[in-house]
Amino acid sequence: MKKIIRNIPARLILWAYSIMVAAPFIWTIYTSFKTSREFYESPWSLPAKPVFDNYVNAFVKARIGDYFLNSVVLTVAGLLIVTVLAVMTAYVLARFRFPFVRLFRGIYLIGLFLPAIFGIVPLFQLMKKLHIYDTVLGLSFVDAMYFLPYTVFIMMGFFATIPKEYEEAAIMDGCTHFGVLWRVMVPLAKPAILTTVIFNTLSFWNEYVMSLVMIKTDAKKTITVGLVNIMEVQKYATDWGALFAGLVIVMVPTFIVYILMQDKITDGLAAGGIKG
Repeated sequence: MKKIIRNIPARLILWAYSIMVAAPFIWTIYTSFKTSREFYESPWSLPAKPVFDNYVNAFVKARIGDYFLNSVVLTVAGLLIVTVLAVMTAYVLARFRFPFVRLFRGIYLIGLFLPAIFGIVPLFQLMKKLHIYDTVLGLSFVDAMYFLPYTVFIMMGFFATIPKEYEEAAIMDGCTHFGVLWRVMVPLAKPAILTTVIFNTLSFWNEYVMSLVMIKTDAKKTITVGLVNIMEVQKYATDWGALFAGLVIVMVPTFIVYILMQDKITDGLAAGGIKG
């Protein structure tokens, strides 16, 4: 009984936080089925009659479908780049001893705390010179570099926990270091890799700043920039129903990913705790 009473404050705080998180999400969903007139007259009330045309308008008139596809390309390409680079980098930093290894680890650690906005100007100039400015693939490279330190940090901690006997046995069987990495270490590091893939998926999908600066062609914009662009262009004539439908389209993929993968996220983080 005493334990239950002691847990009451914590439960109340958790319930309050859950309501604060869920309420805006629920409001956005049912507002996406309202007309603009209903939104102006009573923003908080339920729709008198669900308007499914808002989602049609979001895809057709607001071109959410094009922005959605661009974000899918950005996310998939970025995930491939950052995952492959992070796996190789983390393996070397965690398992090998060479001059300046601590320095390289420190550089990646510093990268965790550098805001993306600090590098916008030089990156803009670099992308111009490399002729990858205003391309979704170029943007995926830029975003991947910003998410690389976090990914390396998580994987490096996991690789450090794997017994060296696995590597030694593979090398004795004739494996090269490259073969050890992809045939032995990567399968063992699946929990950490999956965890970083999930978090990076959410990061790529919701990225805004770099997408705003590095993409100027409207047809190539990602879904986060596209939604803001729709609102700016329409100004006071904004189709609020279609806009909220677009917001739901943005949120649903990340919501589904997290709901389906939440157990794997916590397991991967626990298994990949940083060692030493």
